Amino acid sequence: MAQSDSGTIGINYGRVANNLPSPPQVVQLLKAQGLTKVKLYDTDSTVLTAFSGSGISVTVALPNEQLASAAASQSYTDNWVQTNIIPYYPKTLIDVIAVGNEVFVDPKNTTVYLVPAMKNVYASLSKYNVASNIKVCSPLALSALQSSYPSSSGSFKSDLIEPVIKPMLSFLKQTDSYLMVNAYPFFAYIANTDTISLDYAMFRDNKGVTDPNNGLVYKSLLEAQIDAVFAAMNALGFNDLKMVVSETGWPSNGDENEVGATPVNAAAYNGNLVRRVLTGSGTPLRPDQPLNVYLFALFNENQKTGPTSERNYGLFYPNEKKVYDIPLTQEGLKNQPTMNNGSKNQVPAAAAPPPSGDGSVGNAAETWCVANGEAGEKKLQDALDYACGQGGADCHPIQEGATCYDPNTLEAHASYAFNSYYQKNARKSGTCDFGGAAYLVTQSPKFGNCEFPSRY
Repeated sequence: MAQSDSGTIGINYGRVANNLPSPPQVVQLLKAQGLTKVKLYDTDSTVLTAFSGSGISVTVALPNEQLASAAASQSYTDNWVQTNIIPYYPKTLIDVIAVGNEVFVDPKNTTVYLVPAMKNVYASLSKYNVASNIKVCSPLALSALQSSYPSSSGSFKSDLIEPVIKPMLSFLKQTDSYLMVNAYPFFAYIANTDTISLDYAMFRDNKGVTDPNNGLVYKSLLEAQIDAVFAAMNALGFNDLKMVVSETGWPSNGDENEVGATPVNAAAYNGNLVRRVLTGSGTPLRPDQPLNVYLFALFNENQKTGPTSERNYGLFYPNEKKVYDIPLTQEGLKNQPTMNNGSKNQVPAAAAPPPSGDGSVGNAAETWCVANGEAGEKKLQDALDYACGQGGADCHPIQEGATCYDPNTLEAHASYAFNSYYQKNARKSGTCDFGGAAYLVTQSPKFGNCEFPSRY
């Protein structure tokens, strides 16, 4: 997190994986990145113990499967708080309890239990004299909205309003808490690539979208989504309730139909979002309320189910190497030129390049273009043919018998050709894309003994 008159950046630490570093290593990683806010999905004792004395604020969760019990009796939540909060607090800076997660889309239909569970958790915190320091929230999915476009017409689903939305918002207001919302422009973009521009989804320069009802101009899809929730709250009379974006992110890899799930786009979305949060004000509808955001997620999680993207939201691989390099703090932003441009594949130059496997550090100013192995053989082959033909790349080194022929794989050869094209074009924006078949890296690629030029 970085704190100023602007907003704050935290990160979600999910653990649906069998290859993650130990919790104490994770705490060190977060500290090294300057992150001071983390959100968990449970109250694992090993994890909470690791954060003891770290100075990192922690959001913990009471999972959906415990909502019915938590709603049924305060003795259950008394016991839960006694077991999962009191032994760790305040050495571990637990400042929020997320009661449930995206409860309205839970297939087990736990909606009816949500507000009673939140009230019981709060009563239990009061009983142990910690309610003034620990907020009780519940992250909503954006699908809780019935209407979200234009933003000013934002409204909650009518069947949720009386039974759960109004009572929850009233509870949040009474306890001086805030609404948590999980918002993913990625999903809106892949469902509407014909009408939503990638620049608008990525916080890059674009002409903006004007709300016809109030004339407000939106320059990013996330802000439009956030304001749709604010409008929905305003419609119910909760004009002064604050909001935290409890999850947002962009995957670095995806299935064929998950257009735009690339490392370059993930770096652009998260990098530009961090810059927007740490240097900007609020949204068009609430300009004086800073954006507070938790990125999703810290690691790629290999045991998550669903499409490929689900396992590829991490900023880090499980070995703690960066999937891509973006600044996460005010300090980091100072070292990096702005990325708010019209290019569809601008990659941020590394503010502090990750060490390579041998402990050496790459030159932050250098970038290379490599093939995206997930793009599929046909796309790679077509792009390789273009680069070596019409594109004018120097492909002699990948001919049989030449220095870069081995390893004789499509990905290795395409990487060499793409990089040659990119460097020959003076690393101009847009010259390392090839329709999603390529992306930029900040460390010299390694394919056998082949050396990739960093300039021509």
